[in-house]
Amino acid sequence: MKKKKSLYFLMFSPILVMFVALWVAIGKNKEPKDFAQIEKAGVLKVVTDYSPVGYYVSGDTIAGFNYELLRLLKSRIPLRVEVLLESSLDKSIEGLQSGKYDVLVRNIPITSELRESLRFTEPVTENRQVLVQRKKEFNDGVEPLRSHLALAKKTLYVPLNSPAILRINNLSHEIGDTIYIEEDKLYGAEQLVMMVAAKDIDFAVCDEMIAARVARSLPEIDYTTLIGFTHLEAWAVSDKSPVLLDSMNVWIKQVKNTKQYKSLYDKYYK
Repeated sequence: MKKKKSLYFLMFSPILVMFVALWVAIGKNKEPKDFAQIEKAGVLKVVTDYSPVGYYVSGDTIAGFNYELLRLLKSRIPLRVEVLLESSLDKSIEGLQSGKYDVLVRNIPITSELRESLRFTEPVTENRQVLVQRKKEFNDGVEPLRSHLALAKKTLYVPLNSPAILRINNLSHEIGDTIYIEEDKLYGAEQLVMMVAAKDIDFAVCDEMIAARVARSLPEIDYTTLIGFTHLEAWAVSDKSPVLLDSMNVWIKQVKNTKQYKSLYDKYYK
């Protein structure tokens, strides 16, 4: 019996060692990489969202502000760029912190709260948040809200974990009354704008550019009431990737000084 046990041990110990080595290798990959490691692999993994700001398909064409900005950057990035899609901002940040992604290519408002977990690149654009509601003629004669005070006791819909939540909470303190926030777990900003037009919900908050784009095909939508001031937006990397951050900043600054960037910015934001 002892001989059999020894034989089994000898037979399975190489397999055990192999599994332990594999487990250690996988564990090592579950952390952010800096530029030297990424350069060695030869691939820069970026994650963006499926939206007019990030990445979307229009007929036979792939478009989106961030996707097209990436194309401008590719001539400067000495690596193959792999674009991955993830709609959830929380999951994107988790993937960044675990090493699944290298760069979060998504227009994120630069706030002190997010600086605690992310390192922002050179700003890529400016934006502002707006209140999405229906025009009078599509809302039973009810005028759109123009005063922030009128938001008291109203329910505003936003995508899950939207950066707009912080601004709405601050606005609630400013007016001295409650503004209810409903985080939608299923739909993004574009879908919420469509739900306002369809009278499924009354109010949503999103970036002005997204609201403007959807409103081109939905005349019901009014988005002229501002929720916040103009703010800077940037991409992000892990706080464990300082060299990558420096490299991204150099490339973004170079591109922002070109006519191509100005044309791209005007295409999506003017």
